[in-house]
Amino acid sequence: MKQYCLTSTDLSVSRIAFGCMRLAGKEQEGLRAVQAAINCGINFFDHADIYGAGRSEEVFSRILIRNPGLRGKIILQSKCGIRFADTPQFGMPPRFDFSYDHILASVDGILKRLGTDYLDILLLHRPDPLVELEEVAAAFLALQKSGKVRHFGVSNHNASQIALLAGSLPMPIVANQLEVSVEHNQLIEEGIIFNQNTPDSPVRGNGTLEYCRLHHIMIQAWSPLAGGRLGRPVETLSPTGYALISVLQDIAHDHQVSVEAIMIAWLLRHPAHMQPIIGTMNPERVIDICAADEVKLSREEWYRIYNASKPYRLP
Repeated sequence: MKQYCLTSTDLSVSRIAFGCMRLAGKEQEGLRAVQAAINCGINFFDHADIYGAGRSEEVFSRILIRNPGLRGKIILQSKCGIRFADTPQFGMPPRFDFSYDHILASVDGILKRLGTDYLDILLLHRPDPLVELEEVAAAFLALQKSGKVRHFGVSNHNASQIALLAGSLPMPIVANQLEVSVEHNQLIEEGIIFNQNTPDSPVRGNGTLEYCRLHHIMIQAWSPLAGGRLGRPVETLSPTGYALISVLQDIAHDHQVSVEAIMIAWLLRHPAHMQPIIGTMNPERVIDICAADEVKLSREEWYRIYNASKPYRLP
């Protein structure tokens, strides 16, 4: 699989990443899917401390135990900052927590569960409206100096939130993980319908796609297969969904790959060098999806898919 050089780092990352959220629920199948991903050339594995309440990271550690030389060949990323209700005490509300103490404690827990002594990348999971910039900067610096985390990024942050945080950090933000797919493409749509009267529903991306490109921040696309929504029975799809899946099927037939591979290839075709994060626990689907690495959609094919995803014409 082809790779990207992640700006401001010495990391060479696979164009497609593997998301480990479901490992805790399907351990044996998941472990086979991870191995299939490795066999396909994926070297980037995405975690979060809340996935399976930490169990997904514990499951992944068994891969590292069984393959002693693997850790130095792969890139491990995890996320922190989301705290569920009733944790650590009953009655506490669901919340986000970017405090110095919580970030450091979270990383220690992540490293213990993964069975490694460092993370390649740590992301702040969702924006904390109570973020104290100095605390985040101090936490990141302490983690970097200790060797526990090499690089840092964010998830689900808009351009202004990234700019605010970046202004206080002594190191660059290297990634922003956002929902992007052929169906959920508002980040791209914003730049097209700017200053138009249609569609009636406003798109609020805040220039995030352009900001990330300008500042060489890799966009990692979560749910790049639209959460399986396009895989539902055709009769249950909306007119737009039916039009979109029909176009995807036509183009998939032309390229002799699966519809899922075309959905991923659509993201890879964008010049932002997005990195789709696939999360299937089916090893065969991993192989089918990774065929996207060999697909180069034409400009016309890319726009056919984009146009089919919208109930209106281009301005």
